[in-house]
Amino acid sequence: MRRTTPPRPLDVASLFPELAAHRGTTTRLHPRPGKPDVTASSVGGPMLWPADEPWPVCTEAHGRGRGRRPADIRRKREVQAAAWTREPYEGMAAEELRLVEDLDREHRVPEASDTDPLPLLALAQLYARDVPDLPPGPDGADLLQVFWCPFDAHRPTGYSMFLDVRWRRSGEVDVENILTSPPQPQVVGYEGYVPEPCELHPEQVETFPFAGLLPEELCERIYAWEEEAEERDDEDDPVSYQFDLSIPPGWQAGGYASWHVTDPYAMDCAACATPMRLLLTVGTSEWGGGYESWTPIEDVGLRPYPHAVPTGVVVGNHGRLNVFGCPADPDHPPRWSVQ
Repeated sequence: MRRTTPPRPLDVASLFPELAAHRGTTTRLHPRPGKPDVTASSVGGPMLWPADEPWPVCTEAHGRGRGRRPADIRRKREVQAAAWTREPYEGMAAEELRLVEDLDREHRVPEASDTDPLPLLALAQLYARDVPDLPPGPDGADLLQVFWCPFDAHRPTGYSMFLDVRWRRSGEVDVENILTSPPQPQVVGYEGYVPEPCELHPEQVETFPFAGLLPEELCERIYAWEEEAEERDDEDDPVSYQFDLSIPPGWQAGGYASWHVTDPYAMDCAACATPMRLLLTVGTSEWGGGYESWTPIEDVGLRPYPHAVPTGVVVGNHGRLNVFGCPADPDHPPRWSVQ
């Protein structure tokens, strides 16, 4: 089903004409539960992956022999979603609570060592034909594939995530000889790393930079305007540049990154020092938490849970992950920030 972002509450460029020079676009991916195949852009769906090509793995030394089973995580979500969508909502029944408690148990894999190659989880694949704001890949590559490790145990802090970003030319893959059963980790360290299979409903929308990246004088005027709106008695829920007018929530390709947790810092390529550009934003929630004005018209009236969290992915403290690539050489290693 198509998803349509409502018009913004006001035209911010008419209030601050200088913003017109910073106007851009991003593609809201609008993931929703479905059954995508390898030829489709998706979150958590099957990858277009040659059967004779090694599946990406994590080789960094860290614990990987204790955690939750992916199948248990998905079953728990099914039980919770069924309870939330019952009318009237009265919570989970006693037997459902017992089942969820059992599904939450951790399991051990005694034979797993800290250095065994650990299969990464398929996070997303995006075909350029579906996503207008997807930056171009190297040498005509038209398919972006993103994987991540299901444990928070990586350098530099020992509590960081690990991603693997691949580009490929989809037309060179023999669809009759693809990997249909990729290796999977037996257990994961965090249930928010396990995505539900979702089809995408891409929509290109207008976007503006994070306020802290705008010229200082313009940024100060925007902050002053927001403060005045908050002080007016007739504004119970005033319009905000950050929440309503600049960067949408949820999953996006291209556009501008939000820096609302750390404040902006340089995101330059480690290989060549070129300023990197945003490839993909992984958002925990599609709307809500101050971003209600971005709720697609087709989703108005739905409960935030489970409808606003269709992928099951949780980033950090229910935030967002920004994945950056090098425009000078897209084969250079990606960088990312958690906001």
